[in-house]
Amino acid sequence: MRYLIAMISGIIVALGVTVYLSTPVASWVVAQFSFDSPDQVADLHSLVFMLVNVAALAVGWMIGWAIGGMLRSEPPLE
Repeated sequence: MRYLIAMISGIIVALGVTVYLSTPVASWVVAQFSFDSPDQVADLHSLVFMLVNVAALAVGWMIGWAIGGMLRSEPPLE
């Protein structure tokens, strides 16, 4: 059950970050540099976009793992 909670929370956090945060962060990072080619702009924008999404997935997984750990029932000690 702990894995299921971690997967669901990872997906939810990654989806929220993808919709609301990844594009503005990637655009801000691209605006900090000057480029010689539009391809360089697209490459950096894509890289930052994907890195933010992967980081959000990892954070969501950790949050779900922690929540799943709190909900886990311990067997009684004998």
